[in-house]
Amino acid sequence: MAVGALPRTMDALSRRAAMLRDSLRRSQGNTDGMVAILGSFDHRLSALEAAMRPTQVRTHAIRTAHENIDRTIKAADSILSQFDLARRAEAAILRGPHEDLESYLEAVEVLKGIVRFFNSNKNFKSSDSVLNHVNNLLAKSTMKIEEEFKQLMSTYSKPIEPDRLFDCLPKSMRPTKAEQEADGGGHSDHQSKGLETAIYRTPTLIPPRILPLMNDIAQQLVQAGNQQSCYKIYRDSRASALEMSLRKLGVEKLSKDDVQKMQWEALEAKIGNWIHFMRIAVKLLLAGERKICDQIFDGVNFNKGHCFAELTANSVLTLFSFGDAVAKSKRSPEKLFVLLDMYEVMRELQPEIDEIFEGKPCIEMREAASSLTKRLAQTAQETFADFEEAVEKDASKTIVQDGTVHPLTSYVINYVKFLFDYQSTLKLLFLEFDSGTEAESQLAAVTTRIMQALQNNLDGKSKQYKDPALTYLFLMNNVHYMVRSVRRSEAKDILGDDWIQRHRRIVQQNANQYKRVAWAKILQTLSVQGAGSSGDLSSSGVSRAMIKERFKSFNMQFEELHAKQSQWIVPDQELRESLRLAVAEVLLPAYRSFIKRFGNLVENNKNPQKYVRYSPEAVDQLLGQFFEGQQWAEQKR
Repeated sequence: MAVGALPRTMDALSRRAAMLRDSLRRSQGNTDGMVAILGSFDHRLSALEAAMRPTQVRTHAIRTAHENIDRTIKAADSILSQFDLARRAEAAILRGPHEDLESYLEAVEVLKGIVRFFNSNKNFKSSDSVLNHVNNLLAKSTMKIEEEFKQLMSTYSKPIEPDRLFDCLPKSMRPTKAEQEADGGGHSDHQSKGLETAIYRTPTLIPPRILPLMNDIAQQLVQAGNQQSCYKIYRDSRASALEMSLRKLGVEKLSKDDVQKMQWEALEAKIGNWIHFMRIAVKLLLAGERKICDQIFDGVNFNKGHCFAELTANSVLTLFSFGDAVAKSKRSPEKLFVLLDMYEVMRELQPEIDEIFEGKPCIEMREAASSLTKRLAQTAQETFADFEEAVEKDASKTIVQDGTVHPLTSYVINYVKFLFDYQSTLKLLFLEFDSGTEAESQLAAVTTRIMQALQNNLDGKSKQYKDPALTYLFLMNNVHYMVRSVRRSEAKDILGDDWIQRHRRIVQQNANQYKRVAWAKILQTLSVQGAGSSGDLSSSGVSRAMIKERFKSFNMQFEELHAKQSQWIVPDQELRESLRLAVAEVLLPAYRSFIKRFGNLVENNKNPQKYVRYSPEAVDQLLGQFFEGQQWAEQKR
């Protein structure tokens, strides 16, 4: 910047500064004026506020009074509405629950709401008198509800007719009309196999539409403190219906003495019925009772477990008592299969029993079922042991005169074959008492012991025969029957090929012994040795006479053998033909040879047929009549 221009700049700045100072002085003056004016307004507003304060107080009092009036009107309205509700509810209570139970229960809930209303608003005048009136109505309603509950339980707790129960069974298990008339609908045959997938339909014990109302009533009774009445009414009604249903079905309470006195046929029929009744009782009746008990007391603060246990106790005791009586009665071989049937059904039903009688209150029912199952298993196992001992020690004096299969043999074999229908059950039975050993090996051991016991007994019985040949024929027949029966049954897989081969050898040994003992003497008669003192018998009169005696002896012995052994029996055709062939293969060649060599010594006699009475062909034909069980007189005719 030039030096000459500096004074001009300074003058300009000075003028601007003077203008700013002057502007600031005027602004301060304005501010002071405004402050003065505002101060004046403040004094005026204070005065105005002081003047309006009485008006504000009166306005607030009026507003508060209006609010109080509104609240009072609302309270009055609510009280009046409660009175109106009480009046209408009272009318429903006085009419009773019978005509319209749902409306009645709604009226009870209304009365309970009124009680809650006045209990939460105790400052209302006369609330005590209203509460007393409403509580009296509630007490009446509880009495009427209890009566209605009793009436409903009585109406809908009728016994179920057997036909209705049978309709709920799987089709394969429904009895025919003839069976129903004969034995009350029971089945006595072994039928549990294949029932695992059978469908049972739970019967309708109480109509479904009634159950929600009963649930509401139970709620009301328990809430009113009448749970004991509710408990007793329900228990007594349902217990009576259940017991009557079982009685109509044919269930009866029998003691050990009752069972002991029964004839076997009658007892067997009763056991068959009991097995059928157990399935119906558990799968239909008890399952149905549990279902309606759970529905009626759903959400109710009520010990339904105890109630259910008490109402079913007598019926379950009646059902189990028969099984217990059979298990404790005198053991006998024929009872084994029905014991296995009973054990089988208890094992089958145990999971359902545990489910139906779940919870601590029903523990006695579960334990009673389990105890009965174990008792039946124990008795069945003891009966097994008894049977094995009875077979070995059977002292019956029955002698089969014809050497055929002894009744004991067929009985024991049929018994064993029948046992194999129960293989799975027997394996479970063995595991009840010895879980450390494989069930199949236990079954094999038991079966082997029974067969050995039979064989030991047959050995004893064979010694009753005076004729040794018949002794061996008897043993051959009976052991062969054992082998053939085992080969044709499931016992083959249990006893094994070794057992079969070993006993086949025993059959053959006895057949060989029979041939040796029965035919040794007659074969000795036909032998060349001893027939004469020299080989040229034609030169000796003594030898000719001896040959005549030999022919006569042969005729006599053969006729005696034929007379006896045509009465003996070899029941198996294959074995019979085999034995005849074995005898023919020994006897016929010897007889032909004897005739060929010595027949000419008797042919020239006056009466040659007296000596050569039978041709070899005739002997062969007569051998075909051996072991047929026919009399000699019949053969001659």
